[in-house]
Amino acid sequence: MDLQLTGKTAFISGSSRGIGYATARALAGEGVDVVLNGRDPARLADAVAALRREVPGVSVSGLPADFAVADDVDRLCDQLPGVDILVNNVGLFELKAFDLISDDDWRRYHEVNVLSGVRLARRLMPAMLERGWGRIVFVSSESGVNIPANMIHYGTSKTAMLAVGNGLAKLTKGTAVTVNSVLGGPTYSDGVADTVRALAAAQSLPEEQMRAAIIGTNQTSLLERFIEPAEIATAVTFLASPLASAINGSAMRVDGGVLTTLL
Repeated sequence: MDLQLTGKTAFISGSSRGIGYATARALAGEGVDVVLNGRDPARLADAVAALRREVPGVSVSGLPADFAVADDVDRLCDQLPGVDILVNNVGLFELKAFDLISDDDWRRYHEVNVLSGVRLARRLMPAMLERGWGRIVFVSSESGVNIPANMIHYGTSKTAMLAVGNGLAKLTKGTAVTVNSVLGGPTYSDGVADTVRALAAAQSLPEEQMRAAIIGTNQTSLLERFIEPAEIATAVTFLASPLASAINGSAMRVDGGVLTTLL
Protein backbone atom coordinates (compact mmCIF):
# COMPACT_ATOMS: atom_id res chain seq x y z
CA MET A 1 0.00 0.00 0.00
CA ASP A 2 1.29 3.44 -0.93
CA LEU A 3 0.86 5.65 2.12
CA GLN A 4 1.35 8.80 -0.02
CA LEU A 5 4.08 10.17 2.23
CA THR A 6 6.90 10.64 -0.28
CA GLY A 7 8.48 14.06 0.06
CA LYS A 8 7.14 14.80 3.55
CA THR A 9 9.47 15.74 6.41
CA ALA A 10 9.18 14.27 9.89
CA PHE A 11 10.74 14.96 13.27
CA ILE A 12 10.71 12.13 15.79
CA SER A 13 11.74 12.94 19.35
CA GLY A 14 13.75 10.32 21.22
CA SER A 15 14.60 8.41 18.05
CA SER A 16 18.19 7.26 18.42
CA ARG A 17 16.88 3.80 19.39
CA GLY A 18 13.77 1.85 20.34
CA ILE A 19 10.28 2.82 19.18
CA GLY A 20 11.50 6.20 17.98
CA TYR A 21 14.15 4.70 15.73
CA ALA A 22 11.71 2.08 14.43
CA THR A 23 9.28 4.88 13.61
CA ALA A 24 11.94 6.88 11.80
CA ARG A 25 12.85 3.78 9.80
CA ALA A 26 9.21 3.08 8.89
CA LEU A 27 8.63 6.69 7.80
CA ALA A 28 11.86 6.77 5.80
CA GLY A 29 10.79 3.57 4.10
CA GLU A 30 7.73 5.46 2.85
CA GLY A 31 9.88 8.19 1.31
CA VAL A 32 9.81 10.62 4.25
CA ASP A 33 12.84 12.78 5.04
CA VAL A 34 13.45 12.25 8.75
CA VAL A 35 15.13 14.20 11.53
CA LEU A 36 16.22 12.02 14.43
CA ASN A 37 16.81 13.15 17.98
CA GLY A 38 18.59 11.97 21.11
CA ARG A 39 20.41 13.28 24.16
CA ASP A 40 23.74 11.61 23.37
CA PRO A 41 25.35 13.16 20.25
CA ALA A 42 27.52 10.08 19.61
CA ARG A 43 24.63 7.62 19.84
CA LEU A 44 22.53 9.93 17.68
CA ALA A 45 25.26 10.10 15.02
CA ASP A 46 25.42 6.30 14.99
CA ALA A 47 21.63 6.09 14.55
CA VAL A 48 21.69 8.59 11.68
CA ALA A 49 24.47 6.66 9.95
CA ALA A 50 22.66 3.35 10.45
CA LEU A 51 19.39 4.65 9.03
CA ARG A 52 21.15 6.15 6.03
CA ARG A 53 22.54 2.69 5.30
CA GLU A 54 19.18 0.98 5.84
CA VAL A 55 17.09 3.41 3.80
CA PRO A 56 19.10 5.19 1.11
CA GLY A 57 17.40 7.78 -1.04
CA VAL A 58 15.86 9.96 1.66
CA SER A 59 17.35 12.71 3.80
CA VAL A 60 18.30 11.52 7.29
CA SER A 61 19.69 13.99 9.81
CA GLY A 62 19.89 14.34 13.57
CA LEU A 63 19.51 17.09 16.16
CA PRO A 64 20.63 16.41 19.73
CA ALA A 65 18.56 17.82 22.58
CA ASP A 66 17.72 16.98 26.17
CA PHE A 67 13.98 17.40 26.63
CA ALA A 68 14.47 17.98 30.33
CA VAL A 69 16.05 21.33 29.39
CA ALA A 70 13.66 23.92 27.94
CA ASP A 71 16.46 25.89 26.27
CA ASP A 72 17.55 22.73 24.46
CA VAL A 73 14.07 22.36 22.99
CA ASP A 74 14.00 25.98 21.85
CA ARG A 75 17.39 25.59 20.21
CA LEU A 76 16.29 22.39 18.50
CA CYS A 77 13.12 24.01 17.12
CA ASP A 78 15.15 26.91 15.76
CA GLN A 79 17.19 24.42 13.71
CA LEU A 80 14.32 22.30 12.41
CA PRO A 81 13.29 22.53 8.76
CA GLY A 82 9.62 22.74 7.83
CA VAL A 83 8.07 19.73 9.56
CA ASP A 84 4.98 18.02 8.14
CA ILE A 85 4.92 15.19 10.69
CA LEU A 86 5.73 15.50 14.38
CA VAL A 87 6.05 12.30 16.39
CA ASN A 88 6.21 12.96 20.12
CA ASN A 89 7.94 9.81 21.25
CA VAL A 90 10.58 10.82 23.80
CA GLY A 91 9.87 9.57 27.30
CA LEU A 92 11.25 8.33 30.58
CA PHE A 93 10.12 5.22 32.40
CA GLU A 94 11.22 3.21 35.41
CA LEU A 95 9.86 0.82 38.00
CA LYS A 96 9.66 2.61 41.35
CA ALA A 97 7.63 2.20 44.52
CA PHE A 98 5.22 5.09 45.08
CA ASP A 99 6.71 6.11 48.42
CA LEU A 100 10.15 6.41 46.79
CA ILE A 101 9.02 8.72 43.96
CA SER A 102 10.28 12.15 44.96
CA ASP A 103 8.85 15.53 43.98
CA ASP A 104 11.84 15.93 41.68
CA ASP A 105 10.96 12.62 40.00
CA TRP A 106 7.40 13.81 39.43
CA ARG A 107 8.63 17.09 37.94
CA ARG A 108 11.18 15.37 35.69
CA TYR A 109 8.62 12.92 34.29
CA HIS A 110 6.18 15.73 33.57
CA GLU A 111 8.94 17.83 32.03
CA VAL A 112 10.13 15.13 29.62
CA ASN A 113 7.05 13.01 28.96
CA VAL A 114 4.45 15.79 28.77
CA LEU A 115 6.05 19.18 28.22
CA SER A 116 8.25 17.81 25.40
CA GLY A 117 5.16 17.36 23.24
CA VAL A 118 3.62 20.62 24.43
CA ARG A 119 6.71 22.63 23.49
CA LEU A 120 7.18 20.96 20.13
CA ALA A 121 3.52 21.33 19.17
CA ARG A 122 3.51 24.97 20.26
CA ARG A 123 6.41 25.68 17.90
CA LEU A 124 5.50 23.41 14.96
CA MET A 125 1.71 23.21 14.84
CA PRO A 126 1.01 26.82 13.75
CA ALA A 127 3.02 26.31 10.54
CA MET A 128 1.12 23.09 9.82
CA LEU A 129 -2.17 24.94 10.14
CA GLU A 130 -0.88 27.74 7.94
CA ARG A 131 0.33 25.31 5.26
CA GLY A 132 -2.95 23.43 5.44
CA TRP A 133 -1.60 19.95 6.20
CA GLY A 134 0.15 18.24 9.06
CA ARG A 135 0.26 15.30 11.41
CA ILE A 136 1.05 15.16 15.12
CA VAL A 137 1.24 11.73 16.77
CA PHE A 138 1.82 11.17 20.47
CA VAL A 139 3.34 7.81 21.41
CA SER A 140 1.49 7.15 24.64
CA SER A 141 0.88 3.88 26.46
CA GLU A 142 -1.84 1.64 27.82
CA SER A 143 -0.26 2.58 31.15
CA GLY A 144 -1.90 5.97 30.71
CA VAL A 145 -5.30 4.26 30.98
CA ASN A 146 -4.51 1.43 33.38
CA ILE A 147 -1.97 3.05 35.71
CA PRO A 148 0.68 0.55 36.93
CA ALA A 149 1.10 0.49 40.71
CA ASN A 150 4.87 0.21 40.34
CA MET A 151 5.32 3.30 38.13
CA ILE A 152 2.49 5.69 38.91
CA HIS A 153 4.56 8.72 37.87
CA TYR A 154 5.09 7.21 34.42
CA GLY A 155 1.46 6.17 33.98
CA THR A 156 0.04 9.55 34.92
CA SER A 157 2.45 11.32 32.58
CA LYS A 158 1.08 9.16 29.75
CA THR A 159 -2.47 10.08 30.82
CA ALA A 160 -1.53 13.75 30.57
CA MET A 161 -0.03 13.11 27.13
CA LEU A 162 -3.35 11.67 25.95
CA ALA A 163 -5.15 14.74 27.29
CA VAL A 164 -2.80 17.13 25.51
CA GLY A 165 -3.26 15.29 22.22
CA ASN A 166 -7.03 15.32 22.58
CA GLY A 167 -7.08 19.04 23.33
CA LEU A 168 -4.76 19.91 20.44
CA ALA A 169 -6.95 17.97 18.01
CA LYS A 170 -9.81 20.37 18.79
CA LEU A 171 -7.66 23.23 17.47
CA THR A 172 -7.50 21.59 14.04
CA LYS A 173 -11.24 21.65 13.35
CA GLY A 174 -11.99 22.02 9.65
CA THR A 175 -8.35 21.66 8.58
CA ALA A 176 -6.22 18.87 7.11
CA VAL A 177 -4.08 18.76 10.26
CA THR A 178 -4.71 15.86 12.64
CA VAL A 179 -3.53 15.03 16.14
CA ASN A 180 -3.72 11.46 17.39
CA SER A 181 -2.16 9.20 20.00
CA VAL A 182 -1.02 5.59 19.95
CA LEU A 183 -1.62 3.49 23.05
CA GLY A 184 1.23 1.04 22.96
CA GLY A 185 1.17 -2.09 25.06
CA PRO A 186 4.18 -3.83 26.66
CA THR A 187 6.87 -3.28 24.03
CA TYR A 188 10.37 -4.73 23.95
CA SER A 189 12.07 -1.43 23.30
CA ASP A 190 15.74 -0.91 24.09
CA GLY A 191 14.84 0.69 27.41
CA VAL A 192 12.66 -2.25 28.41
CA ALA A 193 15.33 -4.68 27.24
CA ASP A 194 17.89 -2.90 29.44
CA THR A 195 15.56 -3.26 32.44
CA VAL A 196 14.88 -6.93 31.71
CA ARG A 197 18.60 -7.66 31.38
CA ALA A 198 19.29 -5.93 34.69
CA LEU A 199 16.56 -7.93 36.44
CA ALA A 200 17.82 -11.14 34.84
CA ALA A 201 21.37 -10.45 35.97
CA ALA A 202 20.21 -9.68 39.50
CA GLN A 203 18.43 -13.05 39.66
CA SER A 204 21.08 -14.98 37.67
CA LEU A 205 18.57 -15.89 34.96
CA PRO A 206 18.85 -15.87 31.14
CA GLU A 207 17.32 -12.77 29.54
CA GLU A 208 14.78 -14.81 27.55
CA GLN A 209 13.57 -16.56 30.69
CA MET A 210 13.11 -13.26 32.49
CA ARG A 211 11.40 -11.78 29.42
CA ALA A 212 8.93 -14.67 29.30
CA ALA A 213 8.34 -14.52 33.04
CA ILE A 214 7.52 -10.81 32.96
CA ILE A 215 5.05 -10.98 30.10
CA GLY A 216 3.61 -14.12 31.65
CA THR A 217 2.41 -12.08 34.64
CA ASN A 218 0.22 -9.96 32.36
CA GLN A 219 -3.09 -11.75 32.66
CA THR A 220 -4.92 -9.72 30.00
CA SER A 221 -2.42 -9.83 27.12
CA LEU A 222 -3.97 -11.54 24.11
CA LEU A 223 -0.61 -11.67 22.34
CA GLU A 224 1.11 -13.33 25.30
CA ARG A 225 4.36 -11.78 24.13
CA PHE A 226 6.03 -8.39 24.06
CA ILE A 227 5.11 -6.11 21.17
CA GLU A 228 8.01 -5.27 18.86
CA PRO A 229 8.93 -1.58 18.29
CA ALA A 230 8.27 -1.99 14.55
CA GLU A 231 4.65 -2.91 15.33
CA ILE A 232 4.12 0.40 17.12
CA ALA A 233 5.96 2.20 14.31
CA THR A 234 3.59 0.79 11.70
CA ALA A 235 0.59 2.31 13.49
CA VAL A 236 2.33 5.68 13.87
CA THR A 237 3.25 5.70 10.19
CA PHE A 238 -0.32 5.00 9.13
CA LEU A 239 -1.64 7.83 11.33
CA ALA A 240 0.93 10.12 9.70
CA SER A 241 -0.41 9.25 6.26
CA PRO A 242 -2.96 11.11 4.16
CA LEU A 243 -4.87 7.81 4.15
CA ALA A 244 -5.67 8.41 7.84
CA SER A 245 -7.29 11.79 7.14
CA ALA A 246 -10.57 10.85 8.90
CA ILE A 247 -8.79 9.89 12.15
CA ASN A 248 -8.41 12.89 14.43
CA GLY A 249 -8.49 13.30 18.20
CA SER A 250 -8.18 9.54 18.50
CA ALA A 251 -6.26 7.17 20.77
CA MET A 252 -5.40 4.12 18.66
CA ARG A 253 -4.84 0.96 20.68
CA VAL A 254 -1.77 -1.07 19.74
CA ASP A 255 -1.73 -2.81 23.09
CA GLY A 256 -1.99 -6.48 22.17
CA GLY A 257 -5.33 -6.74 23.93
CA VAL A 258 -3.94 -5.73 27.34
CA LEU A 259 -6.66 -3.16 27.97
CA THR A 260 -9.98 -4.73 28.87
CA THR A 261 -12.09 -1.56 28.67
CA LEU A 262 -13.16 0.37 25.58
CA LEU A 263 -11.87 3.90 25.07
